[in-house]
Amino acid sequence: MKLAIVTACPNGMVTSVLCARLLDAAAQRLGWSTSVEVFDPQHPENRLPAATLEAADWILVVRSGDIDLSRFSGKRIFLATPSEALRDSEAFLLRGAVEARVQRVEPLPVQAVSTPADATPKVVAVTACPTGVAHTFMAAEALKQAAQRLGYELKVETQGSVGARDPLAPEAIAAADVVLLATDIEVDTARFVGKRVFRCGTGVALKQAEATLKRALAEGQVLEGKASAEGSTGKAKAEPKGAYKHLLTGVSYMLPMVVAGGLLIALSFVFGIEAFKEEGTLAAVLMQIGGDAAFKLMVPLLAGYIAYSIADRPGLAPGMIGGLLASTLGAGFIGGIIAGFLAGYSARAINRWAKLPPSVEALKPILIIPLLSSLFTGLVMIYVVGKPVAGMLASLTAFLDNMGTSNAILLGLLLGGMMCVDLGGPINKAAYAFSVGLLASQSYAPMAATMAAGMVPPIGMGIATLLMRRKFAQSEREAGKAALVLGLCFISEGAIPFAAKDPLRVIPAAIAGGALTGALSMYFGCKLMAPHGGLFVMLIPNAINHALYYLLAIVAGSLLTGLLYAVLKRGAEQEMVLEGGRVA
Repeated sequence: MKLAIVTACPNGMVTSVLCARLLDAAAQRLGWSTSVEVFDPQHPENRLPAATLEAADWILVVRSGDIDLSRFSGKRIFLATPSEALRDSEAFLLRGAVEARVQRVEPLPVQAVSTPADATPKVVAVTACPTGVAHTFMAAEALKQAAQRLGYELKVETQGSVGARDPLAPEAIAAADVVLLATDIEVDTARFVGKRVFRCGTGVALKQAEATLKRALAEGQVLEGKASAEGSTGKAKAEPKGAYKHLLTGVSYMLPMVVAGGLLIALSFVFGIEAFKEEGTLAAVLMQIGGDAAFKLMVPLLAGYIAYSIADRPGLAPGMIGGLLASTLGAGFIGGIIAGFLAGYSARAINRWAKLPPSVEALKPILIIPLLSSLFTGLVMIYVVGKPVAGMLASLTAFLDNMGTSNAILLGLLLGGMMCVDLGGPINKAAYAFSVGLLASQSYAPMAATMAAGMVPPIGMGIATLLMRRKFAQSEREAGKAALVLGLCFISEGAIPFAAKDPLRVIPAAIAGGALTGALSMYFGCKLMAPHGGLFVMLIPNAINHALYYLLAIVAGSLLTGLLYAVLKRGAEQEMVLEGGRVA
């Protein structure tokens, strides 16, 4: 039998690839001949040729949103969602072969018989996390699948690490009943003024997608414009987001600068650890770009975008000015955080309380707020905050550089465990932000422990599926392979599918392995120059010292996590019995 497989999850390419691999492997086991397409609207050249589609006996389309099915007209097609395809792949394929029907109509026949368009809830959503990698797209995918189950019309814009994908059209925003902002950082909301808006984190949207959509429709509040927000009682725009969210916004904008600067510094070490000291050499130029330019912009960016998150664009200039002062005063990233909050809250206070005649009101955001807020932030940083924080940071740096073995192991245990508690959540991000901030003070050991521990949970899940294959369903074994690859890339969220299904076993096993890895990394004295990249950073000579010991720490922690979870996990038959299922 010849089968054409098309997976189309536009906001969840990881899910598309996972479904394609799983279904292709299952079809091969059944002895079928397959052709596979992972649908990507940005690359239409990768679609299956018309001749291949014509030769197929039937076509399987696994999608989480609307796609054009016209090119499959006249062929037997079976439509399904990723959740259906990932349960029992072989049984799913056999069912599809029987139930596939010739399609000569528009896609999504379920909507053709649903309620009238006016009665269908229409939702537009934006997802964004601090790093813009895993949570952003996984939350979007979960929301799309939930909307399909509920019969809602949903369009999702993902603000990932490479910018906005599938940007919301003004017409879609105008027609929507509510705007869902599933974001862990602050995003521009000017285009949503006058619409009902509901805010939540990406973690909530990922784990409780259906409930989130229902709450958005029921609890969304009108987002008021700037003119009316000053006297409002606190609708959607004035909803408190908390200091932590403002901090994460700053970190998310600072992160590309840190990654670029760290990798450029690491590249300068290719020519030797001391090579950059020789004037005019390529090593010196790389150090100048990475260390003298990129790293010097870290703290101003952090402070500027913390202030931006609090006060919108009027807070950006005073925040960056305060951050630059923190750098020059030696207050480092801690001073930058303080400067960002000072600038943001002072700018917001001036905007709210400074009453000007209508004729000069337009000068407020470009003259009055930046001037007064910059003056206030600068004076406080120079006369109040700068020297004490600089002294505290110097003491912290000296402690980290000269701490004994026992203190290093304890710090590694703490950072490693924090990286594995919530897999990309607030605790994970707090440990990561702390370690990234220390890079500006040339403290590289915590960064090594943090990144090593962050790789452990997904790698450990992959190891567990290899060690105890009989305890895992086929879909879990395939997910384990994907988790292994994500772990090597330092994407802790690769373990989320396992943690969501079995948190009481996965999380403790992950914490144990991460803590061991962090402790070993600190014990071995490993130092890492770049804050991202996973094991692939090791391809750059001298990017990390004691590379073999660093690799040993990751392997030890991953094996501990994998072994623990392999032992603790129930077999598939036990889970079916506990869930009231029927054992074959």
